[in-house]
Amino acid sequence: MSSNKNLNYKSFGNEGENLAEKFLKSKGYQIIKRNFRFGRGEIDIIAKDGDCLVFVEVKTRKSLEFGEPEYAITKSKVRQLKKLAEAYFYVNKIEEQYCRFDVICIIRDVQGNYSIKHLENAFY
Repeated sequence: MSSNKNLNYKSFGNEGENLAEKFLKSKGYQIIKRNFRFGRGEIDIIAKDGDCLVFVEVKTRKSLEFGEPEYAITKSKVRQLKKLAEAYFYVNKIEEQYCRFDVICIIRDVQGNYSIKHLENAFY
């Protein structure tokens, strides 16, 4: 039962990431990588916005019961994302590259409609 719940949660998260990717492409971003994994962490989307490399965290929710999705980005999550970005630079032998961290918040209402909020340069 638990694994079925995890599968549904992962499927819902993938759906959110797919929507985020389409949204970013519609804004002219070039998608470089999805689900970059290093160690036990993951960056949802890595994209290019002009000359800027953008590390994107996607938060998808079915309701606001636990608050706005962006509030799930804790200080420890920010630290983890920064370490993962450093790992991406290391693995890909990138020495100098302007970059930023964005957050995409997606909320699906009971009718299945989505709202998307894009927080550019969400943290440093």
